Amino acid sequence: MAELKTKPNDESVSNFLNSIEEPQKRQDAFEILKMMEQITQSPPKMWGTSIVGFGDYRYKYESGREGDWFITGFSPRKQNLTLYIMSGFDRYDELMSKLGKYKTGKSCLYIKKLSDVDAKVLRDLVEASYRYFKK
Repeated sequence: MAELKTKPNDESVSNFLNSIEEPQKRQDAFEILKMMEQITQSPPKMWGTSIVGFGDYRYKYESGREGDWFITGFSPRKQNLTLYIMSGFDRYDELMSKLGKYKTGKSCLYIKKLSDVDAKVLRDLVEASYRYFKK
């Protein structure tokens, strides 16, 4: 079984975010960092080379594969800001309808810039997903 490459490490979150070349994306990343720190009351941790994660949980698939992952996090990718909503989006239809301009994957929320979405709705979404995992 292949080993998971995305693992927590001791790299500096601030150094990583300060290395973002695009000023707006860097500013948005620091705003997301602050929001997630407030919601989780947890310190941020680098996961791999480009994900900032908060909290962690143990997962185990039916196949027997298991590991650790963060509860919520984000990555300032070249195309989008990617926020990880690990509980998925099915239970958040009302919030999603009010969020603004975005795309989703299974547990990824893709936004171009923070100004494309309603900040309060985004905060409510991240908070609801985090609480779901903390139960």
